[in-house]
Amino acid sequence: MLMEVVLTVAESKRLIGKGVAAHPLVEKALRDGMVIIARGSTNGSVAEEILGKELGRAVFLTGHTLPRGYKSRKRKGEPIGEIVLRRGQVVDGLTLGEAISEMQAGDVFIKGANALNYGEMTAGILVGHPEGGTIGAALPTIIARKAHLVVPVGLEKLVASDVIAMGEFIAEEFTAAESIPAMWPVTGATIITEIEAVEILAGAACHHLGSGGIGGAEGSVRLLISGDEDAVGTARELLDSIAGEDPFPI
Repeated sequence: MLMEVVLTVAESKRLIGKGVAAHPLVEKALRDGMVIIARGSTNGSVAEEILGKELGRAVFLTGHTLPRGYKSRKRKGEPIGEIVLRRGQVVDGLTLGEAISEMQAGDVFIKGANALNYGEMTAGILVGHPEGGTIGAALPTIIARKAHLVVPVGLEKLVASDVIAMGEFIAEEFTAAESIPAMWPVTGATIITEIEAVEILAGAACHHLGSGGIGGAEGSVRLLISGDEDAVGTARELLDSIAGEDPFPI
């Protein structure tokens, strides 16, 4: 059985958020260990799905991309820092560095990305901070302590270039251009796109057919979903539930 669907960027973020919250690694860490949710637009949906409440996603941003010439307006509400959960309960009063230092094997760090080479399962994170930003602070501990890096990223962020090669190119050619961010390639992470989210939540296979559109479908992805009647029916109900998700507020 087959079905086709077009998801806007906002709908994709919501779908991915649901997929991350239901991933076995995340569920286990929520039950037995620690989960850290870094700030980001897709991670705003992740946090809402894990916490089961609205946050006001605009207050959970870090660096973000806007149309050329657009000036970001003042956000409504107080900014929210990284969210730390221990055995499913929010832990207040910890800095990001303190939370990272407490990570152990099996814990989960959730960090979004700016670029994706899906064929190689390599994500790219743009870094403007001179000391590596969030990923630079977290990755050594994640690797050394055998924790898990989960990367929620929409298929809208597929890139034509090799992410690792692009990181090398920027480092070689633009070392003096401070306005150009570095590219941090991430391999070996658990990457969750719309494809994995459908598979996790519905047990159906999901294929990326195309991207883009007009009239509000700019940046959208076109998906083909296949499976038995129950799996595709579950996928249909899931996707109907996120239809019309409001665009990101900013």
